[in-house]
Amino acid sequence: MTSTLDRPATAPVPRLVDQFERGLDAPICLTWELTYACNLACVHCLSSSGKRDPRELSTEQCKAVIGELQRMQVFYVNIGGGEPTVRSDFWELVDYATAHQVGVKFSTNGLRITPEVAARLAASDYVDVQISLDGATAEVNDAVRGAGSFDMAVRALQNLSDAGFRDAKISVVVTRHNVSQLDEFRELADRFGATLRITRLRPSGRGADVWDDLHPLPEQQRALYDWLVAHGDGVLTGDSFFHLSAFGDGSSGSALPGLNLCGAGRVVCLIDPVGDVYACPFAIHENFLAGNVLSDGGFRTVWQHSDLFRELREPQSAGACASCNHYDSCRGGCMAAKFFTGLPLDGPDPECVQGHGESLLAGDRSKPSANKDHSRGVPLQLMTRPPSRDCDENPLAGFAPA
Repeated sequence: MTSTLDRPATAPVPRLVDQFERGLDAPICLTWELTYACNLACVHCLSSSGKRDPRELSTEQCKAVIGELQRMQVFYVNIGGGEPTVRSDFWELVDYATAHQVGVKFSTNGLRITPEVAARLAASDYVDVQISLDGATAEVNDAVRGAGSFDMAVRALQNLSDAGFRDAKISVVVTRHNVSQLDEFRELADRFGATLRITRLRPSGRGADVWDDLHPLPEQQRALYDWLVAHGDGVLTGDSFFHLSAFGDGSSGSALPGLNLCGAGRVVCLIDPVGDVYACPFAIHENFLAGNVLSDGGFRTVWQHSDLFRELREPQSAGACASCNHYDSCRGGCMAAKFFTGLPLDGPDPECVQGHGESLLAGDRSKPSANKDHSRGVPLQLMTRPPSRDCDENPLAGFAPA
């Protein structure tokens, strides 16, 4: 799996980062959204989930994809959604994947992590569980994810801990409202014998509508970097904060661990519920659609031969960032963050720590509209203040754990 594409056997072996930039013959990190159905309506949902798409891949079609992944020696797949556990064949697909040497990491809001399910997971090999939380308290979390979602997630963590499941993940999207709670998140993870995983808020899906109100402010970006340097041992980031790496330049800074490059179409990609393959989990837009596993010869063909992925694996111009002394550290930042905020792809990241993105954000720009929206048709508004405890709007109604 670690060989690079289209390289003569006699070619000198480049640096690891150069190999990744030119693309591998199979993705290191494959995200697969099994369904857009979800019991929650998180205001920053990158896939605008809510309703099931009736065209989603059938059980047999999903198994065919898993067979391809096995033959390509993909070690594991990140399964998400939507809420993947609402698919009636979810556990069948998990069992099928692990039986075919494809490990499974799945993200869930905790809806169906009952004591019985937790015991089943504790007895499974090659299955990892991520519980999504966006606040270390109900007030902060539920303002983004919906009333009752904090208690549901904590209940799932407790069930996993009680069943003896080791090393569950608490997955946090960092916002300006929870960045001050990093120590509390760490304590919560320690309480349940879990590992903290933090990721960057992207302006993708519904996140595009709330990014201006939710993304961390410049001084919070610096505080996040300092916290990662001081306390980040054992905290997973998925290379999501490489735009902060420029803080590490110079004698007073420390570099963050990781590749510090955009892996879209090179080492990562996404399969959506209907089999469309996108360059990145945060770039679900027709501009980043590489093909479809059903109509374009299967996943291997799309990954190895699509025009989009071949283009992304070509050497990329530094563009407007060429004169910046920090370019080698951050590589211009996140492609999806630039695209969905209407900034040029060869320009600085909107959250560039040198401030180069701020003037562009203040100028005229045309933000692309999402080409997929699976919301239920209910207007979604960011709660600017935490909900009251007696809030009578319950997005979990009718979704009793089963």
